[in-house]
Amino acid sequence: MTITKLLGIKYPVFQGAMAQIARHQLASAVSNAGGLGIIASGGMSPEQLREEIVNCKKYTDKPFAVNLMLMMHNINEIIDVIIDEGVGIVTTGAGTPRKYMPKLKEAGIKVIPVIPSVKAAKKMEELGCDAVVVEGMEAGGHVGESTTMALLPQVTSAVNIPVIAAGGIADGRGVAAAYCLGASGVQMGTVFLATEECPVSENYKNAIIEAVDTSTTLTGTKFGAPVRGIKNELTKRYHELEEKSSTLMELEELTLGSLRKAAYEGDVENGSIMSGQIAGLVNEIRLVKDVIEGIFEEAQKVLEETKIEF
Repeated sequence: MTITKLLGIKYPVFQGAMAQIARHQLASAVSNAGGLGIIASGGMSPEQLREEIVNCKKYTDKPFAVNLMLMMHNINEIIDVIIDEGVGIVTTGAGTPRKYMPKLKEAGIKVIPVIPSVKAAKKMEELGCDAVVVEGMEAGGHVGESTTMALLPQVTSAVNIPVIAAGGIADGRGVAAAYCLGASGVQMGTVFLATEECPVSENYKNAIIEAVDTSTTLTGTKFGAPVRGIKNELTKRYHELEEKSSTLMELEELTLGSLRKAAYEGDVENGSIMSGQIAGLVNEIRLVKDVIEGIFEEAQKVLEETKIEF
């Protein structure tokens, strides 16, 4: 079964679950445009999540998902809200959904973990997950060590459930490439940051569209928790502290609340501008509908017209 039929969506595209950014405004717009909008529940209270879900339902009657950060202290309450509100799809990160699978499956919820390795993909298939999202280090935010192009074909060769490609995709060529490597769909985040419906500051959006291929950097690699974002004064100070052998606590204090600074206060020098390496391809602020339709029109054209001889 195709991912579109499995989830009841028009286009095989997931919107990335960007922390503090993927709220009902963006999720409903993506779902209305034919993709799978995703609400990021990380950092939310059960009451906040319920409000986001209710608002999302107000703006779309199409399927949407909630992303679960499994290490959250209130994960059980969050899952209760998802079940109570009748959300039919969840994506998961930051751990294994093993202990929650019976409860989620009993509620008829489709479970799609984000995974960083072939080993993890196999385990998720064994658990009965409906699909997996394979995310390479090109992506924005928290990332793993493997690239999308290296990891994707290894995962698609190893499992029989649908595989969604994430990291480094922002146009039709990227979608076509993912399909050539065995993907059943794609997940995109950075390209949706530069949309009218994305609830971040204009400064954040402008930082994305002004970015080039070398604009991002990784922080947190010293302590095994790399995060990709656009270079600014904050990343400069972070790297300086890392070189001085600062403790993890010192580094966390530096970045505390930094995403909100950039996303909602518009402070793109002292805030964290999480972004993927593909930001250099994102050159204008568009409507979500135009982004999705344009990318899949291009992907179809690329797949139909590419006639390469060796």
